[in-house]
Amino acid sequence: MLIGEVARQSGLSTRMLRHYDRVGLLTPTGRTTGNYREYTEADIQRLLHIEALRSLGLTLAQVAEVLDDASFDPAAVIAEVIAQAEENIVRTRELVARLEAVHDTQPRSWADVLHTVGLLRALESPTPSQRQRSALTGAATDQDAAVLVAALLREPHADAAGALQWALSRTGDAALPALVEALDAPDELPRRRALDALEKIGSPAAREAIAAAVDSGDPRVRARATLTRGQLGDAAALPGLVGLIRGGTEDVAAADVLARLVRDSDLAGPAVEALVAALHDADAHARRRLAAALGEVSGPEAADALASLLDDDDPGTALTARALLSRRPPHRMD
Repeated sequence: MLIGEVARQSGLSTRMLRHYDRVGLLTPTGRTTGNYREYTEADIQRLLHIEALRSLGLTLAQVAEVLDDASFDPAAVIAEVIAQAEENIVRTRELVARLEAVHDTQPRSWADVLHTVGLLRALESPTPSQRQRSALTGAATDQDAAVLVAALLREPHADAAGALQWALSRTGDAALPALVEALDAPDELPRRRALDALEKIGSPAAREAIAAAVDSGDPRVRARATLTRGQLGDAAALPGLVGLIRGGTEDVAAADVLARLVRDSDLAGPAVEALVAALHDADAHARRRLAAALGEVSGPEAADALASLLDDDDPGTALTARALLSRRPPHRMD
């Protein structure tokens, strides 16, 4: 069978068949009466073996070794090809991630593309101090927000993460969509990184984004969201603030926010009711915290609640109530 016919039947180009011949992988062994090279049945069989092995990802050199050495261990060759394929997958995924990162910046020119690639390479440095310097020295723009967020969420070192948060604060609200999405990340580190970045940005939109995460499954995110809601004057934050005080999580900040929330609204009554209800079955440490929070609420309801704690079973709570009452102006009983 001549080369043209082999090409038609195999689907390979004549150029590829000639390449196989040049590298010594498949040389036609027959001759026609006109002394043209002709592929024999054995040659065709070898070609089928070549293409079968190439379909597994073997290089031409590996194919030649396998076909020319009957003692070649197929398991070892296949294991090597698997390792190469896995390495290629990793490199391809890295390439796709980089292309997506560049695409997400919506570049308008090749200068924009080169700027983003330079930033990506700097933030991928294996040295934390170099990543930190790159975040601090770069002129962050809205275009860089997505790249900076991605770097922040994977950054394991606190100093470099702090630098990235600072850089993000200069991009303003451009980073908010990616940071809000990260608040629901399955891993703790990106959630905490996103939360800290939103607090660093500190804009009204960023604070609203934090407040909206009040139902987060992450206790730290949930606590910060509750505090932010209270700071924004949302009366619905009251039960959550009392829960933080009782639970001892961000309790000092929660008591301060609660006091300001009550002071700036008509929530003294509901606040006292919530604090008194939280005292039920609370341990000694929680009772003292709740008593201290009552001391920050003005009005007769809070005073009466403190008076009811003067004979508390926990001496520390009773002492706290007594000290707080001594500082309050007396109120008249109607």
